[in-house]
Amino acid sequence: MSKLTRWDPFTELTALQKQFFGDDWFTPSRSATIPTTDVYTKDDKELVVEAHLPNFSEKDIDVHVEDGALVIQAESHERDEDKGKKYVVRESARSFYRRIQLPDGAAEGDIAARMEDGILHVTVPLKKLPAPRKIAVTGKKSK
Repeated sequence: MSKLTRWDPFTELTALQKQFFGDDWFTPSRSATIPTTDVYTKDDKELVVEAHLPNFSEKDIDVHVEDGALVIQAESHERDEDKGKKYVVRESARSFYRRIQLPDGAAEGDIAARMEDGILHVTVPLKKLPAPRKIAVTGKKSK
């Protein structure tokens, strides 16, 4: 005789949640850390993006413009081999992805990026937009 088990569509989601966050959503030691990204304008002359990437080096980071958006990607892999321990190979990987739509006045050709103290600084110069042109409103023309 076979035993029937009721199917729960959320079982895998609950298991993933416990694996990722632990049993308690508010346990700080088990929570995932998501890098902070600050996006702001400076004196209306440039857009500044600061991505806090403390565990990445310059060679791990790719910054490019794609379809009018600034794309920041970072990926790091570590591989440790130690025959003296119980494991032969220990690997870990980290990744970061952020896509930021650029404003119409962005000077895409002059974007600069630098890494300093674990923070990626990207500056996007903004072109001065033309002032709005005033159009006079007149009354009805006589025939």
